[in-house]
Amino acid sequence: MAQKQKRVIQLSGVVLDQDSIIPLPGVHVYVPKAGRGTSTNTNGFFSMPVLVGDSVVISSIGYQRQHYIIPNHQSDFLTVIVEMVEDVTYLREITITPFPTEEVFKQAVLALNIPMDENSIDKKNINAELLALMARTTPMGANLNYKYYMDQTIQGYSSKYQPPINPFLNPFNWARFFRDLKKNKKK
Repeated sequence: MAQKQKRVIQLSGVVLDQDSIIPLPGVHVYVPKAGRGTSTNTNGFFSMPVLVGDSVVISSIGYQRQHYIIPNHQSDFLTVIVEMVEDVTYLREITITPFPTEEVFKQAVLALNIPMDENSIDKKNINAELLALMARTTPMGANLNYKYYMDQTIQGYSSKYQPPINPFLNPFNWARFFRDLKKNKKK
């Protein structure tokens, strides 16, 4: 009965980062007691129906959770701008060493026996042919790895709301294939 007396209001808004005023995508906006909610889109925008008096929770990883209580607004639409504050936890500095103390580490380094003469270097490891083969077969470096990552990201964005295109299902590709196949038979 109490919910029937409350008015439904369309709550819309934009969620921004407090420091840089950049829209935050993927922020959760929900009413815990009612079990309904939504997430912000890539522009930080959200819109959802709420009741007067609902407590709306706005949360995202790395930001402090915010609460907003829906006021008794005269209009059926309410627009808000939410600035999220970063939730930073500073940890104390630690030093990781494989040795229990610095003195034991110094003794281990001084006890190392590193050969420094030419006779101790294996000539097979610096063979020119072997180095050329390693250069050809080594996986991609940082530049190509970044390019591959960006290509995959862009492809993911372009096919986010539609299935990926399968070239085998394209009738024009099949027509080109058969045309080229006929040309090659004539030769």
